[in-house]
Amino acid sequence: MAVSSPTKLDPASVARLEGLELRARYIVDGFLTGQHRSPYRGQSVEFAEHREYAAGDDLRYVDWKVVGKTDRVYLKQFEAETSLSCYLAVDVSESMRYQGPDASLSKLEYAQCLAAALAYLVMRQRDNVGLATIDGGLREFVTASSNPANLDQLIHVLQLTEPSGKSDLGAALGGLADRLRRRSVVVVISDLLGKVESLTHGLRKLRHARHELVVLHTLDAAEVEFPFERATLFRGLESLPDVLAEPHGVRTAYLAAMARFLEQVHSSCRGSQADYELARTDEPLDAPLRKLLTARLRRRG
Repeated sequence: MAVSSPTKLDPASVARLEGLELRARYIVDGFLTGQHRSPYRGQSVEFAEHREYAAGDDLRYVDWKVVGKTDRVYLKQFEAETSLSCYLAVDVSESMRYQGPDASLSKLEYAQCLAAALAYLVMRQRDNVGLATIDGGLREFVTASSNPANLDQLIHVLQLTEPSGKSDLGAALGGLADRLRRRSVVVVISDLLGKVESLTHGLRKLRHARHELVVLHTLDAAEVEFPFERATLFRGLESLPDVLAEPHGVRTAYLAAMARFLEQVHSSCRGSQADYELARTDEPLDAPLRKLLTARLRRRG
């Protein structure tokens, strides 16, 4: 089925589309309108298919033509050395089930769309993309590959995932770090609810292994703004009890706690050298991708 270039990428429009693959293609088509650079390009050097000589390298691969032009010793690189490897770490814990009263997509559905769209973007560059679904640990793992069949498997796993269990980002991201055999870009898509210390532990373990980190903090608008006006029964997630509360009596304290939480998350990401973007489920699905692109291009100069 052909997908025309979309003009609206709001969650309500995306929610009307059937199937994660179609949603992802729709988002990518919209994102690429007017875009000519990707946030996930491999590290650039003067010669895209070369790298500078290092002690111990095999001299058989020296490109002497380049040496003659630059007076510097460069080696020819093979495709495996130049391609990017990107892993999408998607939180599938119980709290990702939440969908606010005015939301068109749950947090998990929004995260699934972001992950699938990013997978398409990486594959368009013929780079490698893989998937890790995470909760209290590492649930599903799809090894990164540029094979189109790998994209089909990734979307299949995402689409069948049901949110459940408690979140432990320290254990989950630490487990992912143990699985990765190659330096990669790791994109964490999560509400990050839980102990910030656990998030910091997981991010630092990945960073210690020299992975490049991106965090897309996925929250419902109701979680950020607390718009409730009447007495409301708040359903407990991840084994927490239900709470019946009068919103006016708790709004000030809740918003202050949310502000502290967001600042702690920002601090954790900064300390771990992770790019951070808030991805609210009421904003167009290309918005987090555009913000991420802008931030990464600015940081790379």
